[in-house]
Amino acid sequence: MLASGRGERFRASGGTGSKLQALLAGRPVLEHTLAAVRASGLPFHVEDAGHPGMGDSIAAGVRATAGAGGWLVLPGDLPLVAPQSLRAVAEALQRASVVVPTYRGTRGHPVGFSAQHGPALQALTGTEGAAAIVRAAQPLKLELDDEGIVTDVDTLDDLARAERLLAARGGAD
Repeated sequence: MLASGRGERFRASGGTGSKLQALLAGRPVLEHTLAAVRASGLPFHVEDAGHPGMGDSIAAGVRATAGAGGWLVLPGDLPLVAPQSLRAVAEALQRASVVVPTYRGTRGHPVGFSAQHGPALQALTGTEGAAAIVRAAQPLKLELDDEGIVTDVDTLDDLARAERLLAARGGAD
């Protein structure tokens, strides 16, 4: 899980501090995301060392878990992602080397990568993340009925929207 972004858009929208520490239903955004990861039952690593770009963060996380059979790249700012979505992407890696979840045709996270992509993931740098690896792999697009995979918190408006969606769910993660 990636938790080392700078959150510049959040502050530009009027937010203060880290978007991952912004309160959503009384708990930090990151805690909601972590709760889903824990509930998925999948092993995880939180990469929070403050890297300059998403590519650098992904590379550091993959290096820290180099023995893994694959990776799900999940930004920490997706507080409504469902544990079953994480498991579905992991299971789909049995059928494809890269899995991109979608919600009503919109690409979301986590993006799954099989072990064969480990060296390329470890070599990433910069702000683009793993987009070039995804493009080259002809990924499996996995349609999920989970708005949480596309509900990230980049601005105060996003945080308010996530709050409304969470309330509509009855406040449960």
